[in-house]
Amino acid sequence: MADAPAQTNETYQVLARKYRPSTFEDMIGQDAMVTTLRNAFKTGRIAHAFMLTGVRGIGKTTTARLLARALNYETDAVDHPSVELDKPGRHCAAIMASTHMDVLEMDAASRTGVDNMRELLDGVRYAPADARYKVYIIDEVHMLSAGAFNALLKTLEEPPDHAKFIFATTEIRKVPITVLSRCQRFDLRRVEADELAKHLKSIAEQEGIQVSDDGLALIARAAEGSVRDGLSLLDQAIVQSGLSGEEVTAEQVRTMLGLADRVRLIDLFEHAMGGDAKAALTAMRAQYDDGAAPDVVMGDLLDICHEVSRAQTLGQDAAFDFAPDQVERLRGLGERFTTGQLTRAWQILMGAHGEVRQAPVPLAAAEMALLKLALAGQMPPPELAAQIIEQAQKLEAEGGEGLPIITLDAPKAAAPAPAPIQTSSARSVAMTAPKPVAPAAPTLRLDTFEDYVGQIDDLRLRSDLERYVSVVSFADGQAEVHITEARHNGLVGKMVRSLQELTGKPWLVSPVEAPGAPPLAERRRTAKAEQAAQDRSHPAFDHPLLKDAKLLEIRDRAPNVIAGNFKSEEER
Repeated sequence: MADAPAQTNETYQVLARKYRPSTFEDMIGQDAMVTTLRNAFKTGRIAHAFMLTGVRGIGKTTTARLLARALNYETDAVDHPSVELDKPGRHCAAIMASTHMDVLEMDAASRTGVDNMRELLDGVRYAPADARYKVYIIDEVHMLSAGAFNALLKTLEEPPDHAKFIFATTEIRKVPITVLSRCQRFDLRRVEADELAKHLKSIAEQEGIQVSDDGLALIARAAEGSVRDGLSLLDQAIVQSGLSGEEVTAEQVRTMLGLADRVRLIDLFEHAMGGDAKAALTAMRAQYDDGAAPDVVMGDLLDICHEVSRAQTLGQDAAFDFAPDQVERLRGLGERFTTGQLTRAWQILMGAHGEVRQAPVPLAAAEMALLKLALAGQMPPPELAAQIIEQAQKLEAEGGEGLPIITLDAPKAAAPAPAPIQTSSARSVAMTAPKPVAPAAPTLRLDTFEDYVGQIDDLRLRSDLERYVSVVSFADGQAEVHITEARHNGLVGKMVRSLQELTGKPWLVSPVEAPGAPPLAERRRTAKAEQAAQDRSHPAFDHPLLKDAKLLEIRDRAPNVIAGNFKSEEER
């Protein structure tokens, strides 16, 4: 009969508990805190209250228990507080198991009231039964009510010599300053990805499990600096080996986490930033089909945008957690795009990240966000806007003969070589410059958006402009508009072309997030409704003989009509 694995499964201990630090030296990434505590214990300058803060899974509760051990450390050779916990002391096992009678642990998330706090503090005045100090550990202390904090504050102001308090919280800003100022604060920092990956590799080796270095790096990145999250993900990844003893690959980990490949992410970012909407949507769909979650892809694109911005700003001084060939691509993208383009992409992706997470169909929301990013990629860099307008106006002022018309459309296949416009950062951005035209271009001046719409002969375009364009600003040569429905984002390009055709000079039309004035059609409806309401407020409508009358028409009175005589001067 084959051996049943049930007994092994019942006794299995998850890695996060099995490899919980038992000494301060076992803690990774917290060297500053350990050094401070070691010096404080060595000189006898031990605070009566400690505040531990940091992200989830960083080791706050473990640190609190280690502190309780250090305060009550006692062996045959040591009878004083010590952070050197290599040899287990008399109270160590009970404290780490949360069973010691002089070390009281309380979860403030479930016991928030003032009565809970008073019950806990009732025994403060009594000396410890067995250990050196009576230690109170309160986890998630920010969850305490105002009354509970007030009850605690009095004890913190005048604590007995035998009592120590250790608080842990993920929301340090919610802790009253009156409490915080009476504690020695330690900020447990996030563990760097490479350091966490080394730690995970060591644990995998102890477990006899093979996980690829790339797979460990993916887990470390996904853990976001949390050791506990990293160990939980490693536990999950180990199952991917299927008990066959084979190495857990990066592809298996990527599938488990719902991540996209970094190379494909860089490709996706480049497609969208370059204005290639078709390639961007195709790449997004391919990653989705391979198991990548749309919201995770949006978050990863934010990371790519940030890393490209760092590469652009820091140059060779920038350090990256990427493969060498990927770093070169990041640097290349940093040279290709301007700071304005990258910050504009960041804002689009930031909004998209939240929208994708809340959308009923995340993939659809992600694809629409990529279309928006590709549309922005077709626009000139924000830094060049003023220079384009200034150069165009200067050339126009010098005379129309041979005046180049600078268009804002993407270059066509048959277009001539683009003329570079130099920016302040010594980069050149190519704008299409068709061959010189005769000075017969229109010189129509459009002062308002209404003037512009009135000149449109295309009834479909005019209707769309009236219904879907909210104008933020409209001046000679440039405009800022908000498109009320994303499916009509193409109106920006149509406006650029039609404005140039009407005025004979280039226009910069910038799409913005915040709406401006209501669209023309909406304003007309509002004005009509207001006029109708004003007309019906006339006293004639209140006359008892007209209560059942039907309104057929309202006419404006002729300018020369005199009350009581409806004939004009000419008629008489």
